[in-house]
Amino acid sequence: MEAIPILSPAEMNAWSAYIQKSSGIYLETTKSYLIQTRLSSLFRSTKSTSWTNLLQTVQLDKTGSLHTHVINAITTNETSFFRDQSPFELLRHKLIPELIDRRRKEGHRQIPIRIFSAACSTGQEIYSTIILLKELLIDLQSYDIQISGIDISDKAVAQASIGIFSELEVSRGLTPQRLNRFFQRVPEGYKIHDELRFLASFRKGNLLTESLAMGTFDIVFCRNVGIYFQEHDRKTLFRNMSTLLKKDGALIIGSTETLSGIPHNLELKRHLRSVYYQYKVSSGTSDTQRAPAHLNTITLTDGNLRQP
Repeated sequence: MEAIPILSPAEMNAWSAYIQKSSGIYLETTKSYLIQTRLSSLFRSTKSTSWTNLLQTVQLDKTGSLHTHVINAITTNETSFFRDQSPFELLRHKLIPELIDRRRKEGHRQIPIRIFSAACSTGQEIYSTIILLKELLIDLQSYDIQISGIDISDKAVAQASIGIFSELEVSRGLTPQRLNRFFQRVPEGYKIHDELRFLASFRKGNLLTESLAMGTFDIVFCRNVGIYFQEHDRKTLFRNMSTLLKKDGALIIGSTETLSGIPHNLELKRHLRSVYYQYKVSSGTSDTQRAPAHLNTITLTDGNLRQP
């Protein structure tokens, strides 16, 4: 088998520009090995003579299948169930109980809960959230729950929609108790119970360029997404995320992400080891930190994006 040539700096720059334009993900020149390793099969199957030749072939492919192959290969998903516990503890002990309390005071009989996951990958973050809600609220039929996710990889979206995970995937973050309670054994691995799977919806989309006119949400997860974008794209990302927030909603980003690009009308808030963002409260409006009165009535039982 003939050896695949090494990317030249000029070729890497061209590939980096193409991937950034397509997905928003910026690959530094030091990451040329990602192109080499993840697109080697495509290089051979297209009988390309150089990396420039392959890029031209991808760009000229009218079917879009080669472009899809590139995006799926480059945006390999790094995720796990209950990844970084603190955001889920934030949901359990503060954001969800306080949200329910506010909606009850507003007069809702069936309390709506709307949650969005940006770059949802293969669905572990969304299903972890649904599992938490099931543990916290017990009877989910008493609530109007809708949880949505977007990812640029159609391969990831397909797996998330099916809700089937391998032995390795469920071993990352799921306790044996949760696995036994919320999943069933299938030939391909483990499938989350339909009762929970039906609460989630997934679709393919670009967080930077595609219209996100899909309503507003109480909780927006955008964790470990902005760190792969350059400054101007990061600002676009967080601006888009802020438009998805209800006026009392919460934006949760990754624990290692910087504050750069956060819209000026959002402010940082802290709870225990967790941080999140909400719209700034105008002067004269109280912003109570007290736990909601109904918190003690909720029975507790048991007891995340992708990167190139």
